[in-house]
Amino acid sequence: MVSRKKMAFENFEHEADIGVRGTGKSIEESFQEAAKAMFSIEVSIAKVNAKNKIKIKASASNIQELLVEWLNKLLAESGIKGMMFSKFRVKIHEKGRKYELEGYAAGEKLDVKRHQAREEVKAATYSQLKVEKNKKGQWVSQCIVDV
Repeated sequence: MVSRKKMAFENFEHEADIGVRGTGKSIEESFQEAAKAMFSIEVSIAKVNAKNKIKIKASASNIQELLVEWLNKLLAESGIKGMMFSKFRVKIHEKGRKYELEGYAAGEKLDVKRHQAREEVKAATYSQLKVEKNKKGQWVSQCIVDV
């Protein structure tokens, strides 16, 4: 029997910018869902085929900063390669006083019409940044992104 994981991503209103929030059973799942939330601002991620994988590495002095690094590295790779991503996997390790992330983003070259291009995300910010467990025991990772 295949178990279904309960994960979720969403956007929330924030003055001129947009908030992204990922929820999951682990920190890793919440980071993956936050990435989906971010790319769903730019395109319809349901229409993005996860054909090509791009490796992503990031590190930071705390878990909150790691979320911002992860999201900004994804944006950089998206811009450099002209791709949109729809599938994400991460592993996070604590090494000494640092957090390190290794993972990948999978997607394809941007097709403005088919992917239903929307608004460009410029950067993930430290505004309303948090990575924590909620009252239901799920991990929540969120921040505001500049659009």
